[in-house]
Amino acid sequence: MHNLADNIIAATNLYNCGDHFQAELICTKILDSQPDNSDALCLLGKIKYQLSKNQLASTTDAGLRYHLWYYNNQIWNTTTWAGVKALKSPCDMWSYQEIIWDLKPSLILEFGSFYGGGTLFFASLLEKINNKSQVFSVDIDHTSLTPQVRNHPRIELMLSSSTAPQVSQRIVELRREFPGPIFAILDSNHEKQHVLGEMQLLRPLLQTGDYVVVEDSNINGHPVLPGWGEGPYEAMEEYFAIYPDDYQRDDLREQKFGFTFATAGFLIRR
Repeated sequence: MHNLADNIIAATNLYNCGDHFQAELICTKILDSQPDNSDALCLLGKIKYQLSKNQLASTTDAGLRYHLWYYNNQIWNTTTWAGVKALKSPCDMWSYQEIIWDLKPSLILEFGSFYGGGTLFFASLLEKINNKSQVFSVDIDHTSLTPQVRNHPRIELMLSSSTAPQVSQRIVELRREFPGPIFAILDSNHEKQHVLGEMQLLRPLLQTGDYVVVEDSNINGHPVLPGWGEGPYEAMEEYFAIYPDDYQRDDLREQKFGFTFATAGFLIRR
């Protein structure tokens, strides 16, 4: 890469001329070598904002307009459950409680705990449904979890990558201990290969009727964060190319509230 200052100037000029794609490429290359470069981060933010404005201006779809507004303004980053952050869409959370109430799972698998608001939400639902049920939540970092999540009797936490063999082994054990349907939500690392690995890990562990939600498949232009790179949506595309008959898509659930963070990601195991 040439002189850093020259690259920032070139990217800024491209942005001012309306060539957002080339400007984004330059910013991405700068951030590959200097992830904290404030000039590149600031310009990339302007590009994303302009792209979202262009999307809003070009559609009359009310659900899509709300989706873009809600996501791009990061309202999801201020959502809480019982005082604990839950980085989700409230519409999705409402759909999840309807699915869980109908399915009455004995085991909820959560890949990606983060703050634990979603974990606590799932545990509170199980308390209303079944006396013998559990949430099994996996993450590589537990530092953001609150005591009420750590100490909840229906929550079991594992510090691990969600694709590690010990996760699969523990799910087998939990399935024996808590026989019945499974509800699984994939919300950890959103890179394509990681999500694909999670889906492949679950493949031999799930049974007919079990439910899987692949979250944040809305990124990489589906419809938010165009240019993010291949993520959950593309992982599902590759998975279905290999295993076309594993799941039935639950289109009614996905479309019920007009938008979802889990684009094409409401799945019922066949």
